[in-house]
Amino acid sequence: MFKKPFVTICALLCVALFASTGRAEDVSDRSVDVVVEWNRTLLSIVRTPGAQPATVHPTRSFAIMHAAIYDAVNSIVRTHQPYVALVLPASRDASLQAAAAAAAHKVLVVLYPTFKPALDAELQRSLAHASDRREAEGIRIGEAAADQILARRTADGSEVQPVAYTFGIAPGDYQSTPPNFPKQPVFTHWSSVSPFALVRADQFRPGPPPALASETYRSAFNEVRSLGIASSTTATPDEVVIGRFWNAAIQNYWNEIAQAASISRHLTTVRNARLFALLNLSFADGVIRSTTRNTPTTSGVLLPRFARPMPMGTLIPSPIRIGSRRSAILRPTLPIQARTPSSAPLDRRC
Repeated sequence: MFKKPFVTICALLCVALFASTGRAEDVSDRSVDVVVEWNRTLLSIVRTPGAQPATVHPTRSFAIMHAAIYDAVNSIVRTHQPYVALVLPASRDASLQAAAAAAAHKVLVVLYPTFKPALDAELQRSLAHASDRREAEGIRIGEAAADQILARRTADGSEVQPVAYTFGIAPGDYQSTPPNFPKQPVFTHWSSVSPFALVRADQFRPGPPPALASETYRSAFNEVRSLGIASSTTATPDEVVIGRFWNAAIQNYWNEIAQAASISRHLTTVRNARLFALLNLSFADGVIRSTTRNTPTTSGVLLPRFARPMPMGTLIPSPIRIGSRRSAILRPTLPIQARTPSSAPLDRRC
């Protein structure tokens, strides 16, 4: 079972681009590899308004699909440890493209059934260059790999309804976030979802946030107040561009970055299967970890721009509240509670 520590997943990601496979792979006149194509397909789905269930984080879909692709491809080449298990028996002559496409198709039809006609058409395009015999074996392996990961993720906690959150009134307590100030934060239940690679959701617990009256918190508060508002006079043009660039779901950007890296390096199907699995398993667990409460004392205490300010006259100056209706922020903020600066991987400026 591919249940490695999270840090190992991230380390492997760094070398995935250069891993040797030791097998002659499917070669065709396709300019984009099948793994990249199906990654693009899922990106298109999650960006379609209303397609993604509001209480299910999209990183789960990416992790499931790419884990299925990885196990399907790896069952043929057998060069790395499987995530769930190898599909056996599996012919080494099976089409890698067919296996990857069939695995992705099976997962996405289950997760997004209303897209089945479009997904069926995409599958046919993916199979256009495979021979009949090798194609049939690849499809069988891909669908079996998809069935394995889908079975494992059944009742993984993602089906549970979000937990109602009560906003605190004490200094430092989490407050609703701009620009629309929702009545409830999102994914309050996500810390109970089973991790993909971590042993448990709180396996790597960061330290507590700085005390509200500390110099560390004061410095962070003042930095956010200075750089994070739309009318900032201290942010450089580059800082403004960076802040606005990372304004959408960051996992989408990183998948597009991985696509560009894959295409520029002419990565093979085997390497792409591993690259995108490592990337998206890491992101899925990062989200699960980021919504995990640390300790009773830090539960509900957030970054400075989300927190209720200290009263006037205390160590922290607070003539305005970052993210309040009195100060327009540079970019919208994800309404996710129970995070600390060291456990918010989806809301960082890189």
